Amino acid sequence: MADAVVTDSLETPDEQPATAMLPARTTRLKLEGRKKSAVLLVSLGPEKAAEIFRHLREEEIEELSLEMAKLREVPSETVDSIYEEVIENAAAYSYFAEGGVAYAKDVLERSLGPERAQEIIGRLSAVIEMRPFEFLRRTPPEQIHAFLRNEAPQTMALVIANLHTTLAAQVLSQLDDAEQAEVALRIARMSETSPEVIKEVEQVIRQKLSNVLSQEYAAAGGVKSLAEILNNADRPTERNVLENLAQRNQELADEIRALLFVFEDVVKLDDRAVQQVLKEIDTKDLALALRGVADDVREKVLANMSQRGAEMLTDEIEYMPPQRRAVVEEAQGRIVAEIRRLEESGALVISRGSGEGDDELVV
Repeated sequence: MADAVVTDSLETPDEQPATAMLPARTTRLKLEGRKKSAVLLVSLGPEKAAEIFRHLREEEIEELSLEMAKLREVPSETVDSIYEEVIENAAAYSYFAEGGVAYAKDVLERSLGPERAQEIIGRLSAVIEMRPFEFLRRTPPEQIHAFLRNEAPQTMALVIANLHTTLAAQVLSQLDDAEQAEVALRIARMSETSPEVIKEVEQVIRQKLSNVLSQEYAAAGGVKSLAEILNNADRPTERNVLENLAQRNQELADEIRALLFVFEDVVKLDDRAVQQVLKEIDTKDLALALRGVADDVREKVLANMSQRGAEMLTDEIEYMPPQRRAVVEEAQGRIVAEIRRLEESGALVISRGSGEGDDELVV
């Protein structure tokens, strides 16, 4: 435990400083960790203290027993302060276990304020960081498995055994059947591992993580990346980005548009592809989507329908009441999403390039 403020009555006579003669209300001393632990054990009573002793090393028991023997009367406010710290530590540990240091810090700041949160984090961070492979807590299990894929089974076992149980189970499930059995056996037979070995393995894994992140950052961004994002965005977002980008850099906007597929790009599909799309979409969506588009887009769709179907669709568009642009764009978005799904499945091929369709729909 970290230092806490208590009255000087906890010090033995030969340890009392000169300020001990001042009133207790104005004189406060910092209590060392062992003394604080001793106060806690005494306040818990002999049975609970004995239960705690069962989980301590022999030298720790000797040190705490000596401190307990040296204690005199303990002020109630001191005990309350220590209990409060124990509760805070327990809560902080649970937050650490749930989401790591950053998450714990955020929760503590919200509940106790930044200063108190920093005090608790500082008190526990050194202990938390001692847990092997703690830096992997927020790493997806698939990525951890990728790090370990070419490692020896013993190394896999060492890393997985030191992860939090939920994450460890997820990583273990990523291994194939033979690896799972081998790694599980090594975990079961694993005894205490040298800290030097753990540190060495940690350094290797940290380096691999750093390399992967660097590659991801290097690959991120660029025209293609933005086009992929916009291809999965809703139509209003796509329109807003392209319009604003065109005002700043028309050439860049055209380059991105060439990589996108928008509803007006149905004119680029061959007849067979259009017919395939028409089988997969809702007629009501199609009627909405065709409102206000350029003639060539509407003609491309109608030309790939039966005469009766084309007549019915034309009538529905004609007699449909005025629609908000957002409603039309949502319908177009659903059709485009279906076209992109068909492309991803290999059912059709989209010819990429700048479209001629008018971006501003009149609805």
